[in-house]
Amino acid sequence: MPDLPPGDAHANRSFDALVAAYEKKIFNLVYRFLGDHEEAADITQETFISAYRAYRGFRGESQVYTWLYQIAVNHCRNRLRQRGRTRSLHMQSLDEPPAWDEGGPTSGREIADLSQAPHTVLEAKETRARILAAVETLPPEYREVVVLREMNGLAYNDIAATTGLTIDNVKTRLSRARAMLRRKLGPDL
Repeated sequence: MPDLPPGDAHANRSFDALVAAYEKKIFNLVYRFLGDHEEAADITQETFISAYRAYRGFRGESQVYTWLYQIAVNHCRNRLRQRGRTRSLHMQSLDEPPAWDEGGPTSGREIADLSQAPHTVLEAKETRARILAAVETLPPEYREVVVLREMNGLAYNDIAATTGLTIDNVKTRLSRARAMLRRKLGPDL
């Protein structure tokens, strides 16, 4: 990333800290939207380039992570439009090790949870796979709010700020998305 002009060393260090704090979270968000590791890496980089260019103009009217999420979501929307995609997105299988999780790149090996019986761990893994597969099939406008709320833990007001929706629209979309998921997953979940 290019340096800020001389005299802005504090802003440069501040932005570097922002990248360090949010890079993995933004990557995970983008990956959940696009389902492609390489595209997620590209969009994550584009998100921080856009944020860098707009950093001086950030007035703090929203929280930094909400601002970054909004930039990332907009880049995801643009990428989906470029793809011309109308079919569901493919996420990484839960049978494969994640490419990048909250803890950083993985070694490709899972560590067994020895506190639970193997069948319990397997059932939980299968349930998670079914849920993620169902989320993939949601229309983008519903998948977006589900990913932000259920997978990233954003509050309704943060989702509204990120997506440009009203809080009532966020709640409505979440309610409809959850109803769609209940229908897809059936009564057993």
